[in-house]
Amino acid sequence: MAAADTFIRVRDEIIACRRCPRLVACRERVAREKKRAYRDEVYWGRPVPGFGDPSARLVVIGLAPAAHGANRTGRMFTGDRSAAFLVQGLYAAGYANQPTSLRRGDGLHYTDAYISAAVRCVPPDNRPTPEERAACLPFLERELALLSRARALLALGGFAWDATLEAAARCYGGERARSAFAHGACVPLGPGRPLLWGSYHPSPQNTNTGRLTAAMFADLLRRIRDSHAPGVPGRQR
Repeated sequence: MAAADTFIRVRDEIIACRRCPRLVACRERVAREKKRAYRDEVYWGRPVPGFGDPSARLVVIGLAPAAHGANRTGRMFTGDRSAAFLVQGLYAAGYANQPTSLRRGDGLHYTDAYISAAVRCVPPDNRPTPEERAACLPFLERELALLSRARALLALGGFAWDATLEAAARCYGGERARSAFAHGACVPLGPGRPLLWGSYHPSPQNTNTGRLTAAMFADLLRRIRDSHAPGVPGRQR
């Protein structure tokens, strides 16, 4: 990362990115065809940058923008059912100023939290390829470098878990940690570095079936918040 790197520079480069032809075609097709419920809206249809508090101690990493969520609204975890679950949980834990995330400009602000993703464009069938993840990885690496107060990285799902492990190794140096994804897993990334936490992704597939409940997510956020307490290993403020 260049010394002059900034959140604005990373954001602008993400929005302008056209590295992955398959993802470019998908995001633009979805933006043209739209969903019936949103047919009168102008879709974002571009890569989606991170959003949140630049001084955050908690960094949440999702998989990729949803077709009619972030790909429509232009903000991570905004305008779909996954967003509704996630933001309600973050609000209850004190990280968000309101329990809803509907659209850009709706007044949502995060305190001590920053929201990002492994891949910045909506992928076909919600399945990015390893090559597409690798192409996006430098953006996450640069965000982590700028988020110098981060003490907890929360990966939502196995795909984001693997991407975060790789980005963290590149950002902080040293070997990539070897640990399998599991809900509630916590992996130290090294002295003075954040802890990596895992959660099931808040997709309807998980929340509607009870695989991930509001109580489970609240308990995990409580554990993460407790890890910020004085004397707990993690990156120092």
